[in-house]
Amino acid sequence: MGYESGFRFSSAARPIKPRALRPGDLVALASPSGPIKPEAIQPLVAQLESWGFRVKVAPHAYSQWGYLAGTDQERAADLNEFFRDPEVAAVLATRGGYGAMRILPFLDLDALRQRPKILVGFSDITALHLALGRVGVVSFHGPVADVAGKRRSDYSLGGLLKALTSTEPLGTVTSAPEGPGLYTLRGGEATGPLVGGNLSLISSTMGTPYEIDTAGSVLLLEDVGEPPYRIDRMLTQLWLAGKFQGVRGIVFGEPVDLGEPDPEQPTLALEQVLADRLGPLGIPVLVGFTAAHGFYRATLPLGVRATLDADRGVLTFEEPATTGS
Repeated sequence: MGYESGFRFSSAARPIKPRALRPGDLVALASPSGPIKPEAIQPLVAQLESWGFRVKVAPHAYSQWGYLAGTDQERAADLNEFFRDPEVAAVLATRGGYGAMRILPFLDLDALRQRPKILVGFSDITALHLALGRVGVVSFHGPVADVAGKRRSDYSLGGLLKALTSTEPLGTVTSAPEGPGLYTLRGGEATGPLVGGNLSLISSTMGTPYEIDTAGSVLLLEDVGEPPYRIDRMLTQLWLAGKFQGVRGIVFGEPVDLGEPDPEQPTLALEQVLADRLGPLGIPVLVGFTAAHGFYRATLPLGVRATLDADRGVLTFEEPATTGS
């Protein structure tokens, strides 16, 4: 039995915002996708506690069923418990991987509409962001557990803490200065609600009730481990589906792990693919923003108004992503 809602999010709808975190709040850690080991979560637990939060780990956070963190029923039950628990103020995903889209029909999205709370994650967690967007709830495209461990940086942790606790607009968010090359594919400014996330998940949910609504938006796209021809295929799918119609600007995250090209096979560089697929849209496009699978990871609220300045290489959030009560 699922918890399907008839409500479909529109980019014109007023976003439903969660409350910002305060010291003493309870933050839950869940594994909606792939499995993780206890030692991989401990640095994040320690970091959250150092910020003054209490931490609760989901009952099945360490479960494993092949490439999944337990069965669909177990993973969905963990999320629904946290969605319904009035004491839980935020849910942070421990990792991505694969599996979040399998549990979408079983999630109690109405619980989040009635009592919105912060949800943070990226990569495979894009499936959850799309589901929350469907019911109009703001969520956060941001780092997972390894941000406090092997991928620890002041940029990632500082951005996460600010996003979790600020009741003011986040203002200008820059790509990490130490990150790889950031470049402007097409200049200009564009304003609209920021939507999107992982390109593979956006592509995989096309034709489902969780299909992304891009009308009037600034679109965030990112991926990992995908060679240029696969990026080409997914972008072409979105183009054929009309998902670039009405998009006002695009932020393409830092490309990571494109694989070594086969010298026996002809190929295009990713830069050529992006120029060919996105350049003709005639809208601002920024490439290489550190909101993807690289070492540095920005935390970006989805569903709230933002302005992309592709010439300056920044995103500016003009409304709060959270409330104070």
